[in-house]
Amino acid sequence: MTSFPKEGELKSQKMKTLLKNARILSMVPGEAISEGDVLVEYGAIKKIAPKIKDKDIDETIDCRKGLLLPGFKNAHTHSAMTFARSCSDDLPLRDWLFERIFPLEALLGKEDQYHLSKLAILEYLTSGITACFDMYYNPDEMARAARELGFKCVLLGTVTDSRESVEEMVESYHKINDGNPIVSYRLGFHAEYTCSEEILVELSKASHRLRAPVYSHTSETYSETEGCKARHNGLDPVEYAESLGLLDYGGGGFHGVTFTKDDLAIYAKHGCSLVTCPGSNAKLASGIAPLTDVVSSGVNLAIGTDGPGSNNGLDFFYEMRLASVLQKLRTMDPASFKGTDALRAATVGGSIAMGLLDAVYLKEGERADIVLIDLDRPNMRPLNDIPNNLVYSGSKDDVRMTMVEGKALYLDGKFNLPEDVGAIIAKAEEVTSRLKKEFANSR
Repeated sequence: MTSFPKEGELKSQKMKTLLKNARILSMVPGEAISEGDVLVEYGAIKKIAPKIKDKDIDETIDCRKGLLLPGFKNAHTHSAMTFARSCSDDLPLRDWLFERIFPLEALLGKEDQYHLSKLAILEYLTSGITACFDMYYNPDEMARAARELGFKCVLLGTVTDSRESVEEMVESYHKINDGNPIVSYRLGFHAEYTCSEEILVELSKASHRLRAPVYSHTSETYSETEGCKARHNGLDPVEYAESLGLLDYGGGGFHGVTFTKDDLAIYAKHGCSLVTCPGSNAKLASGIAPLTDVVSSGVNLAIGTDGPGSNNGLDFFYEMRLASVLQKLRTMDPASFKGTDALRAATVGGSIAMGLLDAVYLKEGERADIVLIDLDRPNMRPLNDIPNNLVYSGSKDDVRMTMVEGKALYLDGKFNLPEDVGAIIAKAEEVTSRLKKEFANSR
C-alpha cells in the first residue's frame, strides 16, 4: 500500500520512492515489457530490478501489475488559452484567430496567464503528461506556475509583428535557462504570416549567435502555404525558413499539414522535429498531416494537443488515437501508421523535440518523469497487446499516477500539489468571466 501524502503536502525531491510490482515499458527500441520494481531517488530513476529491497524508502507505491512508461510529452501547447475553451468554436483557422482569439488576448493580463496556466497543468497531470512545450506571450508567467506546481515545462518565444520582440526573447533565454530541471526556454516565432522578414532575419541572427534551435507554427493550412508562396517567390513556409537560416541549429515546427517530401528532406537535413496536432487540425478543418511520410523520412515526430481554444481538451489518449486512425483514413491503408508509432511520438518523440534528452526512456539514470497506467480497467483487458491498448482503447481515466522529477503529483484521482485545486479552478473561472464581459463590451 502507498503512504501517499495528503493533497497539498509536496515532499522533497530528495526522497526515495519505490514503485513496486509493475509492468515496465521502457520505450527503448527492441526492449519488451518486463516486470519488476523501480527505485526513484533525487528525481532520477536509480534502479530497475525484479525485486528491490531498500531500508530507507520514504514512499512505496504498489503498482498492482499496472504499466509504468515514460510520461507523455505534450510538444505543442498554449496553456494560458484555457480562457478560450468552448468560446471560439466552429470557425476556420483565420476567423478563429483574427476574429476571436487575438481580440480576447488583447484583454489578457500577465497575472491572468499565470492563473489560467495552472488550470491547464491540472489537466495535463490527469492525462499522464509530465511536460509541455508551451508557446505563449509573457513566458515568465507559465514559468512561475510550473515551478510552483512542480510541473516540467519548456517555454517557447512567440514573436510577431505586434507582440514580443527578438530582444525580449533573448533576454528570456538567458533568464529562464538557469539550470532548473523544471523549466527551460527556446527561441520561436508565431508563424510566417504574422512576422515581417525583418523580424525573422533578426531572429535568425540571434539563433546563430546563441547556437540555438528555432520553432514555429508552420504549414498549418493550405491557404497559409499558398499565401507564403505568393509572398516569397514560390517558397513554402519550410523553404522560406531555411532560406533565412532559421533552421540551421535545428528546432522544428508545429502542424505540418501541407508538408511535402521536399519539406521533410529539409527537416531531416537540419535535424528538425515535426509536432503534429491532430485534434486541433481536425476541429479547425485544417487537414491531416502526412505522418506516414514523416516516419519514413526519418524526421522525429512528436504530438501536441495545441491550445484549449482550438482543441478543446488536453487529452493525450485522444491525440494518440487520432494521430493513428486519421493516417489510416488519409492513406486508405490500415497498416500505414501503427499504434506503436503514435506511442513513440507521444513519449520518445516529444522528449527529443523539446530537448528533454535526459527523460526519453524509462531506464536507469534518466529523470523520473513517469506515468502509471491501471491495466485492470475493463477497457484495458484482455492484455493481447498492451501498447496498442493504450492507443486504441486507452483513456485518461486509466492514469493512476503522473510523476514529475520523482514526485507523484497525481495519484489515484488526487493531486499532490502545494496549492488547493479548487482555488486554482475558481481563479481561472474568475479571470475567464471578466474576459468574456470585456470582450462583449468591446464589440
